[in-house]
Amino acid sequence: MTITVDIPDSAAAVLTAAGQDPARALLEAYALEGYRAGRLSEAAVRRLLGFETRYEVDGFLKEHGAFMHYTMEDVERDTAVALDVALRARRAERRPIRLIGTSDDRHRRYQPDQLSCSNRRN
Repeated sequence: MTITVDIPDSAAAVLTAAGQDPARALLEAYALEGYRAGRLSEAAVRRLLGFETRYEVDGFLKEHGAFMHYTMEDVERDTAVALDVALRARRAERRPIRLIGTSDDRHRRYQPDQLSCSNRRN
């Protein structure tokens, strides 16, 4: 879709003096305001501005002071997930290692699911 916007020459002069293409500057301003107001997602900003990656969008938003929408509920959920993962890892470290074969084997073999960096023997 093409939209034509008439702006005063003085406003266009400010944009071109800063070395910006006036059409691109207005498109970026629209994207920023839409994101800040919650009308545009990061994905919508990416498509609108033609960025290829999410990292480009993050850089653009950060550069313009428009940070992620991150609520206290998001923080609490992410904290709960991180704690759950840490507890599972700790429990996995405490599992006993079961040996396969007899005690007089020269080379003991471990079950693959029992190996981790903390209990691997060479």
